[in-house]
Amino acid sequence: MRVVLQRVAAAQVAIDHQIVGQIKKGYLLLVAFADQDTEADLDFYVHKIANLRVFEDENGKMNLNIQQVSGAILSVSQFTLYADTQHGNRPGFSQAGAPAFAEQCYQSFNQKLAATGLPVATGHFGADMQVSLVNDGPVTIIFDSAQR
Repeated sequence: MRVVLQRVAAAQVAIDHQIVGQIKKGYLLLVAFADQDTEADLDFYVHKIANLRVFEDENGKMNLNIQQVSGAILSVSQFTLYADTQHGNRPGFSQAGAPAFAEQCYQSFNQKLAATGLPVATGHFGADMQVSLVNDGPVTIIFDSAQR
């Protein structure tokens, strides 16, 4: 499982110029899964993301989590996070999870995030999407279950 987390002031995802998900303050998550990922991986990263302290407190220190600032999550599936660029100029994606498995993981991940009480907007798995964001900071953090 790979997640690119970006702290945002606003973000949205559109399909065919129709907005399907949008948030104000919170996290844009770009998410991909591998066939080795487990429920334990999903649970670990849901807990990590919900409790990650990267929002500024009254002293300007990154000390608050997303719930403490009434933030929301926009979760977008992006299998290209598993791009293999070692050979040639065209990336390979054989490390990305099988589509049916990855979609099941994506849906479960989003449900688990929502179960924490966080508002969760999403894109559509497998769709061609246009993602817009206003990165806040910028703060960008990468999680990889292979490094857990």
